[in-house]
Amino acid sequence: MSVDGAVSGRIGEGLVVLVGVNRDDTESDVRYIASKIASLRIFNDDSGKLNRSIIESGGAVLCISQFTLHGDARKGRRPSYNGAAPPETAETLFDAVCDNLRGEGLTVETGVFGAKMQVEIIGDGPVTILLDSQKEF
Repeated sequence: MSVDGAVSGRIGEGLVVLVGVNRDDTESDVRYIASKIASLRIFNDDSGKLNRSIIESGGAVLCISQFTLHGDARKGRRPSYNGAAPPETAETLFDAVCDNLRGEGLTVETGVFGAKMQVEIIGDGPVTILLDSQKEF
């Protein structure tokens, strides 16, 4: 990931986590999401089954702040971002997610909060999962 041509975060194998902070999110949501990310069994074990967590696989995490995840396009043609937390709150909670993941023993890299970032991802596997601490899908 780079900002203005300078690398701001880079990992090898692991997870790219897009973090959108909702205006109603709290520290409790942060703890839930970080724990869930760290413990999800989405990496292959020796038998090729999705049975290992990021911790067990030895991978790292690249966290990217992404307020546009809260874009609501159900009405009209321009998404509303009213569900996203204000930048000051979002940055604090985004940093807390990263700190909680580090507390789980993970290597965590990030971009620059609020910056326009160029992200390069090589997807190696069939797994993309949406996690939300506040509602069921």
